[in-house]
Amino acid sequence: MDRKEVKKLESIFRKISSKELVGAEFRDSPLIYSVIGFLPACEGTDQAMLIGNLGYLLAQQGFNTCIVDFKVFNPNLYYLFGVDPPARGKGLIRVLKSDKADIREDIASTSEESLYLLSPSPYDLLEEYFEFDFTHIERVLATLKGMFDIVLLDIPYNPPLEFCTGAMKHCHIGYFTAAERIEAPGNMTKLLDFAASIGISTAKFTSVIMMNLHEIGLDYKVFKQMGFQIAAALPFVKAAAAYTQDGKLYVKDHPLQNKAFIKEMNRLRDSIINQ
Repeated sequence: MDRKEVKKLESIFRKISSKELVGAEFRDSPLIYSVIGFLPACEGTDQAMLIGNLGYLLAQQGFNTCIVDFKVFNPNLYYLFGVDPPARGKGLIRVLKSDKADIREDIASTSEESLYLLSPSPYDLLEEYFEFDFTHIERVLATLKGMFDIVLLDIPYNPPLEFCTGAMKHCHIGYFTAAERIEAPGNMTKLLDFAASIGISTAKFTSVIMMNLHEIGLDYKVFKQMGFQIAAALPFVKAAAAYTQDGKLYVKDHPLQNKAFIKEMNRLRDSIINQ
């Protein structure tokens, strides 16, 4: 095949949408630890905002990124990206129920290139999610790991729920997200103690991302004393919270960005890329 024919084929492949290429080939991720979980330690963390903006920054670096919303009782990431929610019985629940389902049909394309979303349907009944166990979650995550460079998990703080502890078990790296709340370190310790009691390794969840900081004088020494390290510290930015409510990404859409916020987001992005 001469060079002209090769260039012609390359131009054809570039015209194929990313949605059509998702899962076309199962390949190894360039990152060793590609499944990354985020778990709120208290109220007020705005975790969806963090994951959505981080996913965009990773995709901008050329990493095919999939965000999985494991908040099966109250999904909200689809709203952040301005995509239609899955119909009842579609999305995450369909791929959990059957290993024969084509997962590409349930992954939503966002408006950002190389950034995708797998979400539960807000119309599903709560009791429909009680039948799943760790093996279902492991299968879905293993499939996504083969399709994407990075998989970001939005994990609910609900220890008895398999979508909490199962996601903790099968992610490679874990971050707690915490606001300036006195109960945050205790909640983190209790959850890790429970996870260890059912055979889940807790060594991966030693990093904390501080969110919505108002500089109210919280004693950060307690995190270090309890074996945690601060991976990033994001100040409260009213515009970032407002953009989340409007279904926009602050790091992409806002014309005047808070330098401290962007610095910490880039620091977090780089720590994932340069692991």
